Amino acid sequence: MFSSERLKGIDVFVCVAQLGSFTAAADTLNLTASAISKSVARLEKRLGAQLFQRTTRTLSLTDAGVVFLRTCTGVLADLEEAELLLQSETSEPRGQVRIDLPAAYGRAQVLPVLLHCVKAHPLLIPHITFSDGYIDPLKAGVDIVVRIGSADAWPQTVAHRLLARERHLFCASPAYLAQHGTPLSEPDLEHHQCLAYGWVDGSVSPWRYAGGQGTTTRRPFTPHLVVGNGDGLVMAAEAGCGIAQLPSWLIQPQLQAGTLVEVLPQLAVQGMEIHVAWIKSRQALPKVRVVVEALVEGLGTVI
Repeated sequence: MFSSERLKGIDVFVCVAQLGSFTAAADTLNLTASAISKSVARLEKRLGAQLFQRTTRTLSLTDAGVVFLRTCTGVLADLEEAELLLQSETSEPRGQVRIDLPAAYGRAQVLPVLLHCVKAHPLLIPHITFSDGYIDPLKAGVDIVVRIGSADAWPQTVAHRLLARERHLFCASPAYLAQHGTPLSEPDLEHHQCLAYGWVDGSVSPWRYAGGQGTTTRRPFTPHLVVGNGDGLVMAAEAGCGIAQLPSWLIQPQLQAGTLVEVLPQLAVQGMEIHVAWIKSRQALPKVRVVVEALVEGLGTVI
């Protein structure tokens, strides 16, 4: 049978770990530093493991402490969500909801939708972060994730839904085209300055061309300039440095303003899928449900 003893000290431990100080935790929990220290010591004795590495100047988690913190954070989040779920039939979506977005797409497309959602639900407290790597929402303690790419990597504990699909097109500044001419076919690109997206390891992302019957072809090329950031690549194209292949959602403002012009529209291709993912066990929570619904409604299927 589950013993309530197992819950004792968990909230104190999490507070100390998050604040990195017994004194700060004591102030937050309105306890004495001595009481905080004794609570952690009792917890360590019960677990038979040291959770903190203590010196005269620093306090850090041990490996066991890192693992235990991850579990405890999830437990406390589940307790909070259980309380909110009981109120879900009659209450407004409320409480903190952690959302992680891809950097460029998140700022340009997703964040405006989320800000509109926040205005509509003032009791909602989104905690929004930006990162581009793969993330497992459950392990990271994140409620909702938006990612560009295949949804196959997520485990069965994660639900997901298609939000949109990229469209990649070729573009350049009017000044560049006036000086170098406008390419009319794929072979013409060999005579132009080409801008590429590059990675830290020195590799360069190849361009993709539309072929017959909906096929696409990936072809490497010799770049004139390599930039490892989408916004930076847009700046290079606007500055007249050459022709770039970019997702349409990233350059919508520039196309509308005329600082970039699409070229070779017959070679534009569909890009990767964009998904929203969330932890299945939390999808009934109003704070999760309302954000997912807002993203599905606010973001188109083809961009």
